[in-house]
Amino acid sequence: MQARLDAQKVSPAAYQALLGMGMFVRKQSKLEPALIELVKIRASQINGCAFCIDMHTKDARAEGESEQRIYALSAWEETPFFTDRERTALALTEAITLVREGHVPDEVYEKGRKSFSEEELVNLTLAIITINGWNRLAITFRYVPGEYQPGKK
Repeated sequence: MQARLDAQKVSPAAYQALLGMGMFVRKQSKLEPALIELVKIRASQINGCAFCIDMHTKDARAEGESEQRIYALSAWEETPFFTDRERTALALTEAITLVREGHVPDEVYEKGRKSFSEEELVNLTLAIITINGWNRLAITFRYVPGEYQPGKK
């Protein structure tokens, strides 16, 4: 597999704008880093983005996430490995990522309101939007998975 183009080189300002959204989520959103990585992995699984799955499973491991939880993420509803807050974030991730299949159902949104403050809910939604943007960029331009290492972004 070969990448079609390097978006960072072709349009650095656009690339930086998407990076800026990610930096906000990581540094200013006050969401737990582990939760953010779970969201990134789950959205990337749904979208079939091998590059982002590779990147964010490595990042999650580097931050101490267990192999068991990473492996079970695609079947999170059937496991006891995730907290209620994480389960709510994953349900929101699926609903927002698959928005065309039923928008964001009221019951999913209401669980979000109970598990997250309004600010956290906005920031979680931004995290989900951001990873979906990265997935679409990586898939469109065929970013090649495998070479990424944590700490070398």
